[in-house]
Amino acid sequence: MTDPTASDLAETLDRVHLVGIGGAGMSGIARILLARGKQVSGSDARDSRTVMALRAQGARIGVGHRAENLDQFAQPLSALVVSTAIKPDNPELVAAEQRGIPVLRRAEALAALMAGHRVACVAGTHGKTSTTSMLTVALQHCRLDPSFAIGGDLNDSGANAHHGSGEVFVAEADESDGSFLCFEPSVAVVTNVEPDHLDHHGTAEAYTRVFEEFVRRIEPGGVLIACADDPGAAELADRAEKAGVRVRRYGKSVTGPGAARLVGYRLENGAGVVTVELAGAETAERERIDVRVSVPGEHMAGNAVAALVAGLELGAPLEGLLDGLAAFGGVRRRFEFKGLTRGVRVYDDYAHHPTEVEAQLRAARPVAGNGRLVVVFQPHLYSRTAAFATEFATALGLADEVVVLDVYGAREDPQPGVTGQLISDAVPLAPERVHYEPSFTEVPSLVARLVESGDLVLTMGAGDVTMLGPEIISEIERLSAGPAEA
Repeated sequence: MTDPTASDLAETLDRVHLVGIGGAGMSGIARILLARGKQVSGSDARDSRTVMALRAQGARIGVGHRAENLDQFAQPLSALVVSTAIKPDNPELVAAEQRGIPVLRRAEALAALMAGHRVACVAGTHGKTSTTSMLTVALQHCRLDPSFAIGGDLNDSGANAHHGSGEVFVAEADESDGSFLCFEPSVAVVTNVEPDHLDHHGTAEAYTRVFEEFVRRIEPGGVLIACADDPGAAELADRAEKAGVRVRRYGKSVTGPGAARLVGYRLENGAGVVTVELAGAETAERERIDVRVSVPGEHMAGNAVAALVAGLELGAPLEGLLDGLAAFGGVRRRFEFKGLTRGVRVYDDYAHHPTEVEAQLRAARPVAGNGRLVVVFQPHLYSRTAAFATEFATALGLADEVVVLDVYGAREDPQPGVTGQLISDAVPLAPERVHYEPSFTEVPSLVARLVESGDLVLTMGAGDVTMLGPEIISEIERLSAGPAEA
C-alpha cells in the first residue's frame, strides 16, 4: 500500500472507491466525499439501510466484491480506500494494485478530509463514540457547524458524518489497529487507556505505547484533555506534560489550572446532572456549574465533561456548549431505548469490554428502579473472550438475570474451547439466574419466559445481538397474549 503525505492524500480523493462502504467508518468518509462533490463508488457484502442511503446521495455501490466494481466511472479511479478488515486477497484490492490505483487506509482518507480544518480527535478504550458525539452536538448548538466523523449514528440526525461549513473537524480516533496515528489534532481527548485489541497490538504494553505515539501527534500549541480518574489516561497525561504538551485534566480529584473537577452526580427525570468545578485554562480559579446530559450514568457524565472542556478549547461559548449537551439525544446502540411492552422496557447497548459492561450495568440499575435488570450479552471476538472471560463474568454479576450468547467472531476464526460458556460458568450469581444459550434464535423466547412486568432488559455487545431487541419485544407480547389472541 502507498504511504503518501497529507497534502498528497487530499489530491487523490476525486474519484474514490471504498471497499466495505456500508461500515461505520467507511460510510462516514463516503458521506463527506459526496457532500464535497466527489465521485464515489463502493462495494459491500450485502445491502443495508446505510448502503441504500449512500446510493440515494449518488454513490454507485455493488453488492459483493468483484474487480468490475472499480469500473463505475468513465475515468480511472484516483484512489481505493480499505480498512484493516479487508484481506489482501480481496479481488477489488488486488485489481487496484494491478492497475496502479493508489490504495489508502481508511484513516489516511479521513486524515485527508481533515486538511485545512482545526482538528479535534477523541480517543480511548471506551467512551470515544459518545464523547465525540456529545462534542459534535454541543458545537452544533454553538452554530459552529463542524465537520464530523463518528463511529455511530447520532440519534438526532441519524448520521455518522457531515461536511460542515465551519473550521472545526471532530473525529473519533480509533486505536484498535493504530490507525489514529494518521491524525494531527490540535485538541486531543483521551477518555481512558485500558488493554484491548490485543489481537492486533499483542501486549498491554504495546497498546499503551500506541497512545503515547498518538499524543506525540498533537500539533504544536495543541492540548491533551485526559481523564484523571483512569490510571492509564492519568499516566499518559503525566508523561505528556513532562514532554512539554499542554494538558487539561477532568475527574473527581483533579486540581490546578485547566482542571474540571466532578463534585457530584444525580439523576433528574431520567437525565444525568453532574456538578463541575471548572478552572480556567491558565488559572486555578474555579466556577461551579451543572452539566446536564440526557443519557444516564456517571461514565456518560464524565464523557460530557470531556466534551465540554474540548469545546472550550475550540473557542465555543460555555452557555452554548451546556445547552448543546443538555439537548444531546444520544447515539444509536448506546443505551438506546428499543421499546416497552407488558411493563418490560428493552434497551440496547454496544458495550463489549468488561469495563464498559460494568459501567453500563451500573448506569442501568437506577433506571430499572424496583424491577429486575436482565442482561443479554454476546461476547465479541474469540481473542477478547479468552483474555477477559473472568472480568466479563464479574461485570455481568451486577445484573439480576444473565443470558450469555455464543461468541460473535467478526473477523476472527473460532478458537477451540472458547465459547460464551467460559463467561457464563464464571458469573457470580446463583446458577438458576445464569443462562448460556448458544442458539441465537432461541434467545427471544428464553428472555420472554424469564421477564415479568417492571423488568428492564438490556441487550449488549458489538455483534448482531442488536437485532434481538425487537424480537424479544414481539415474543413477550406473544407469550402474554390471551388464548383468543395467541
